[in-house]
Amino acid sequence: MKTLLMLVSALAAAQGQVSTPAPGTVTMPLDEYNKLLELAKQPPKVAPGPPVPFAIKRSHLDLQAGSDSVSGAIQFDGEVFARGVTRVPLLSGMTVTDAQQKDRELPLEQSSGVHSALVQGPSEFSITLQAGKPLTIEPGRASFRFPVPSAGTVDLVFTVPSDSAYVNITPGLITSRTSKDGRTVIAATLVPGQPVSIWWATREAVAPVTHELRFLSDVKTLVTITESGIALAALVDISVVQGEAGQLELDVPEGYEITSATGATLTSSDSSPGVLTLRVQPQKSQQFLVSMERTLHEAKTDVPLLFVRGAQRETGEVLIEAVGALELTVAERGGLKRMDVRETSPYLRSMAHGSVHAAFRYHRQAAEKAGLALEWMRFPGANTLAAVAEEAIITTLVTSEGRSLTEVRLTVRNQAQPFLRVTLPPGATILTADVAGEKVKPAQGADGARVPLLRPGFRPVASYPVSFVFQHSGAPFAKKGDAELGLPKMDVPVSVLRWEVFLPERYKVKRVIGDVIQDALFSSADTTYGLYAYDGSGQIGGTISDPTGAVIPKAHITITLSGGQTLTTETDANGHWFLPAVPAGRVRVTADCLGFKRYIHDVSVPAGVRTTENISLQIAATMETVTVSAEAVGFSNSNLNSISSTDRESRQRKQQQVDTSASENVLNLQRRVTGVLPIAIDVPRSGAAYRFVRPLVLDEETKVTFSYKSR
Repeated sequence: MKTLLMLVSALAAAQGQVSTPAPGTVTMPLDEYNKLLELAKQPPKVAPGPPVPFAIKRSHLDLQAGSDSVSGAIQFDGEVFARGVTRVPLLSGMTVTDAQQKDRELPLEQSSGVHSALVQGPSEFSITLQAGKPLTIEPGRASFRFPVPSAGTVDLVFTVPSDSAYVNITPGLITSRTSKDGRTVIAATLVPGQPVSIWWATREAVAPVTHELRFLSDVKTLVTITESGIALAALVDISVVQGEAGQLELDVPEGYEITSATGATLTSSDSSPGVLTLRVQPQKSQQFLVSMERTLHEAKTDVPLLFVRGAQRETGEVLIEAVGALELTVAERGGLKRMDVRETSPYLRSMAHGSVHAAFRYHRQAAEKAGLALEWMRFPGANTLAAVAEEAIITTLVTSEGRSLTEVRLTVRNQAQPFLRVTLPPGATILTADVAGEKVKPAQGADGARVPLLRPGFRPVASYPVSFVFQHSGAPFAKKGDAELGLPKMDVPVSVLRWEVFLPERYKVKRVIGDVIQDALFSSADTTYGLYAYDGSGQIGGTISDPTGAVIPKAHITITLSGGQTLTTETDANGHWFLPAVPAGRVRVTADCLGFKRYIHDVSVPAGVRTTENISLQIAATMETVTVSAEAVGFSNSNLNSISSTDRESRQRKQQQVDTSASENVLNLQRRVTGVLPIAIDVPRSGAAYRFVRPLVLDEETKVTFSYKSR
């Protein structure tokens, strides 16, 4: 019985039982008794140990190159998993001068060239070694090689005592390179456990040969008399004849505040009292646009002109304009001479938007103080419109499913109109709107949507921005065909409407027509400053059909100019035809198609307007001609401007070189979709942009139809 109790106690101990059974008699079958004996003979289970005794998580090397050696600190961060003392290999291939762990000296063990540390575990550790290695000096370069520690990640900061050094690390990835204060600092990521080779070469920086800077300046200044003060916009042209111009300084008149300074070669600008400093890229030709303004409380002022300090010759032109109706008296001094406004630079005239009063030119002599004395009397204007939009910037993104997202940004001059009535295309919805940078809530009326033009507490005294975004369901694109986009009617007059349509790159646009003018018809006077001059062309297009109204494809259209030159095109599959650059004046339209009578019609093409000529061809058994002598409805006669074949080829080349890259307006709208707008729409990230212009729009739709084909 004692033996049985001992076996039961041993079995309980083997199974981890804590309590001991009370003494007594236990009765069980013999088989169960034998199983208890077998279990008592088995050894207890031992918990498994860690798969690896240690791990080095990260190693950071901070090395500096000297004249004949490289040295620095190497840090190891890791963890020991096993209990007791574990041998951790750290570094090989370099001489270790010091080792510390938690600011205490740490003894190392060296075996077969490998420096190892004895670390008590389990615990985390951070060990810093001071190590060095001699350099291999070769003609023109220095190098060294060592095995990279076996860690999870290894990063290196390497300093070379030269600010003109070229450093190469193989294998490895250089993440940054800086040169400052006579040093070159390289940050890199190395491949753990592999030997790395680092070499560098330095070159002596040769001081450039400097020449005295000599340059000529020409400043074209637009002086604008506003309702609250004076604004100056100066187009500065610099021609360097000797040396290199890295920095230019402009005299700033007292009391004026710089509002902007832009230019293709401008890297930065600083404004201080009396001077504007422009840091530029060294080029022989420099051009900048500098704007400034001053608030006035009187109806008179002296306007000194802008000059570039150090110029060997200073010339320029001055144009004076005014906002509103006023009587202006101008007195010039310092070599300024009056000139005809029509003789001023077209770049300067294109900058003016108000009524022009006077123009001057000058060639400044040494010690001359050129300037203007202005005095005016303003006449109050009669309010004929409650609100007007000076400009409308519209951006449309079209998805592959035919949906479109359009942002309308208006520059509004408002007297008292509280709302803008917007008649949206069918299936369109306004998503968001804002007035002067703050969100407002659109409303829905019986005759269209309402976008607020004012908000509580806002009292505009000048032009201010109003914008809204709407979404249109549209129709899915096919492999090829025609698509139409439209803009809503707005009951506020719009002086100039600029529309940019961004289409996915998978669709190739073959033909675009509509009641807008293509932006390609505007020749850029200076793309840096956005100054445009219209080239005097018009557009003409329409449809050709038979007597039943069915469209006629492949019909041949000939436009004959007064000088005998001709422009030709054909109708597409839908009977449409269009010529975008037709010289303004009287032209002859001839339409031919096999089996139909020839059609001839003399029409007048106004500048900057699209003329519609819809033609119905009559069936003819033999060759017959139908001549229409009536004028095109809605246009007056004008003298036909002749154009040479060279001019026509130049316009056609200009149209073929239209820039279809997306503007900043498209990029901003793409960002708003992902971060601001409360919608989920897959807008295109790459594609082509098509730009259009339409002047003087009032409560009428603007439409564009384009033919496309999937790439």
